[in-house]
Amino acid sequence: MSLLLAVARGAAITNVILLGSLLYVWGDNYRTHRATHTLGLLVFASVFVVQNLLWLSLYGFETTFIDWFETNGIGIQASLTGLCGLQSLALGFLAWITWR
Repeated sequence: MSLLLAVARGAAITNVILLGSLLYVWGDNYRTHRATHTLGLLVFASVFVVQNLLWLSLYGFETTFIDWFETNGIGIQASLTGLCGLQSLALGFLAWITWR
């Protein structure tokens, strides 16, 4: 397993955890206030959870994808890992703002 694949897996796991914490807060806020904006945030986070769980299944269990990832060079590896990492940064900032 390549280092970038491990980093991508870690970022996807981090994203699911961050999104879970955001869903918890936004779900509580929606139950209290019934604001459509909060409902939009819940839908956004739910779709992102599904996306990151799909990434985790590809990174962890789909051998065809893992082989493709590891044999297609640093460009593909860095791009996919970078996307997951950027999501982690953005979600981390969003979680920080939400929880403070």
